[in-house]
Amino acid sequence: MVSDLDALLERHSPAVREVFVALRALVREVLPDAVEQLDMPDRLLAFGFGPPAGVRMSGFAVGLIPHAAHVNVQLADGALLPDPERVVEGTGKRIRHVKCRSLQDVAAPALRAVLEEQASRRRGG
Repeated sequence: MVSDLDALLERHSPAVREVFVALRALVREVLPDAVEQLDMPDRLLAFGFGPPAGVRMSGFAVGLIPHAAHVNVQLADGALLPDPERVVEGTGKRIRHVKCRSLQDVAAPALRAVLEEQASRRRGG
């Protein structure tokens, strides 16, 4: 039986799947108290805070979205986060992302720093 998470990743390369799994572990480490919710229509794994019924936009903190050659780490407050290493990309008014193409990208201290800042903001400080 194929899980929903396997279904999300099935059309992606082993390298993208490996990066996704490593990112999921990192996000769970940085946001251990976050709710994890798979959104198959939008093809993303969301992490956030709020009511037990699931992650809603108001409580959304981080999303993982697999693409053909990388995984986007969506940051709900990406436009507002300190980013001295300039790893955050995008032009959104609020949500921006970090592209991870390798396990080295996942292990980068700059990624952990923006994830920790994102977690702090969504937890209320």
